Amino acid sequence: MAESCEALGTVPEHERILQEIESTDTACVGPTLRSVYDDQPNAHKKFMEKLDACIRNHDKEIEKMCNFHHQGFVDAITELLKVRADAEKLKVQVTDTNRRFQDAGKEVILQTEDIIRCRIQQRNITTVVEKLQLCLPVLEMYSKLKEQMSMKRYYSALKTMEQLENVYFPRVSQYRFCQLMMETLPKLREDIKDISMSDLKDFLESIRKHSDKIGEAAMKQAQQQKSFSVALQKQNNMRFGKNMHVNNDRILEEKNDVIPKHALEEEAENDEEVLTVQDLVDFSPVYRCLHIYSALGDEETFENYYRKQRKKQARLVLQPQSSVHETVDGYRRYFTQIVGFFVVEDHILHVTQGLVTRVYTEELWSMALSKIIAVLRAHSSYCTDPDLVLELKNLIVVFADTLQGYGFPVNRLFDLLFEIRDQYNETLLKKWAGIFRDIFEEDNYSPIPIGSEEEYKVVISRFPFQDPDLEKQSFPKKFPMSQSVPLIYIQVKEFIYASLKFSESLHRSSTEIDDMLRKSTNLLLTRILSSCLLNLIRKPHIGLTELVQIIINTTHLEQACKYLEDFITNITNISQETVHTTRLYGLSTFKDARHAAEGEIYTKLNQKIDEFVQLADYDWTMAESDGRASGYLMDLINFLRSIFQVFTHLPGKVAQTACMSACQHLSTSLMQMLLDSELKQISMGAVQQFNLDVIQCELFASSEPVPGFQGDTLQLAFIDLRQLLDLFMVWDWSTYLADYGQPASKYLRVNPHAALTLLEKMKDTNKKNNIFAQFRKNDRDRQKLIETVVRQLRGLVTGMSQHT
Repeated sequence: MAESCEALGTVPEHERILQEIESTDTACVGPTLRSVYDDQPNAHKKFMEKLDACIRNHDKEIEKMCNFHHQGFVDAITELLKVRADAEKLKVQVTDTNRRFQDAGKEVILQTEDIIRCRIQQRNITTVVEKLQLCLPVLEMYSKLKEQMSMKRYYSALKTMEQLENVYFPRVSQYRFCQLMMETLPKLREDIKDISMSDLKDFLESIRKHSDKIGEAAMKQAQQQKSFSVALQKQNNMRFGKNMHVNNDRILEEKNDVIPKHALEEEAENDEEVLTVQDLVDFSPVYRCLHIYSALGDEETFENYYRKQRKKQARLVLQPQSSVHETVDGYRRYFTQIVGFFVVEDHILHVTQGLVTRVYTEELWSMALSKIIAVLRAHSSYCTDPDLVLELKNLIVVFADTLQGYGFPVNRLFDLLFEIRDQYNETLLKKWAGIFRDIFEEDNYSPIPIGSEEEYKVVISRFPFQDPDLEKQSFPKKFPMSQSVPLIYIQVKEFIYASLKFSESLHRSSTEIDDMLRKSTNLLLTRILSSCLLNLIRKPHIGLTELVQIIINTTHLEQACKYLEDFITNITNISQETVHTTRLYGLSTFKDARHAAEGEIYTKLNQKIDEFVQLADYDWTMAESDGRASGYLMDLINFLRSIFQVFTHLPGKVAQTACMSACQHLSTSLMQMLLDSELKQISMGAVQQFNLDVIQCELFASSEPVPGFQGDTLQLAFIDLRQLLDLFMVWDWSTYLADYGQPASKYLRVNPHAALTLLEKMKDTNKKNNIFAQFRKNDRDRQKLIETVVRQLRGLVTGMSQHT
């Protein structure tokens, strides 16, 4: 076949195909056979012939090979048949030998099996001991874990669990009991978390309930420390011979009180007795819970839960009761709860790491401070009692000082106190308005009578009055002012003291305090006292005598203003010469009140004159006068004389103005009565009677009822009436008409309209009373004269109106 392969290139195509069939894998014969049929149509027959020839060649070769090896095969069979007999004998011998060996080894086998069994037991025991020695520490640690859980030592239990998981369980992890133990650990951890969280919730609820006690203790401690510091500073100032002037948070005091040593000792004892936050609160649940969550690697969850719950509690604490403004106890409870809350947070901040941070507490305090200020601003507006507002201020100061001691910024609280101070001043002003009203209501508006030296000293001690002439007078004597003046002065000082109380502990300089006192005092004088005086002056029951006394009182109060400024200077130790020092506005206040009283005097005096004038009962048709002045007018003049005697205590200009005003008003009233449009007829007798009354008025004016008038100044108030009456009494119409409009006219003050009105009234009277006057020549001439004068007067009046 090898030779045929070598001759592959020289054989014909069919031999090449046969060689491929013999040498190629059966699965690949298809393409080779297809090539046989792809050639000429009869090619496959030739190929089949070639194939048959090839087969015959191969059969011959096989036959030759079998003939060559046949004898060896026969020999092997023959030898095998000989061996079979020997094999049978050997088999019998082996079987017999095996039987004998089996019988002999049965005892050995039994002993050997016993030995093997003992060795196995020994090995098992050794293994068990080894495994038990490995498992016993695990069981002991697990027992310890159970004991720690029962004793509530949860943090130690977590550490034990950690040891079990990291050290012991890996050694015995192949045992089922270990798997069971490992499966219980997550549940134990959850139980510990739940138990510690429950303890934390109990702790949070406890501090929520006891935050007011915590805050009360902290505020008490801060207050005692401050009192002790103040007392110590006072004692030091005494040693060096200084006035006790406490620094900016205390008002300079007037008295040097001695602070005994035992007082300081009592302060120290009280300070020691105050319980701290650690004494009032058991913080172990927080520490324990924090350690447990830290050990569990869940510290962030604990921190978030703690902060969330505390923020909720903060909102509850910062929400006051609706009635908090009604009593000081409501405010105190509100403040102590807040202080207690932040004292606890400050303690947590300093004793734990990371649970509460400084940034967190500052944000919480900022939120709380805004809420506190809003609450105080809203609820303090309902306070109408200055004492309650003052107590609220003291509470705010202690509250602020306490939290400031724990590092919280409180400047906004002191700014709020200035807003509350304005409200405090308003409540003080309302209170003192009532006090002033009561003083004015109870005053008798008469000079203060003094019967002895002791009474004199009492009044002088209450009011700064200096009058050498009064001191020289013998008892009994009288102060010029009424009882309300020293009372008002005392109450103004009391107001300054009350206003001063609020300024204490505000951490402000003496200059600022002095300025605040002066501004509040100015409000008292300009708003309250001025308003009370004006209301008093306008009251209907206040008569002329009372008004005179009010003017005198305001004069003395005005003079006392400089003593009030000295009083403020003494208690603040700020000189009035200091730049920007506010001045008291008492001078303008009392001047305005005095001017109002003067105006009211003029008004009431004129009203009184009107009352007398209304009593006038003239017979305007009388033929002749009575020969004496009317009774109402004499009563009026007597009244004016008595009133003007009272006016002698008034300043000269006031009395003169009142007298001139009264005379002018009387003159105007009489002129209006004479020219009244409802009065239709006036006889010459009535004019004569009216002239007698005017003469009495002129006599009164010339008698100088109030000193200080020059010449006949007061009589000029009646000059219009006098010239008008003289014109009619003398019947000097020719002179009046001829000189009208001339500066030197005798009847310069006679108005043509007034003369015309009165003349027409007399003209109508003559017509009515003298029906037969036309038959008498004189009367006819007089009537013609009147008509002529009337026409001329009307011409003058018309000319005046056209000129106007």
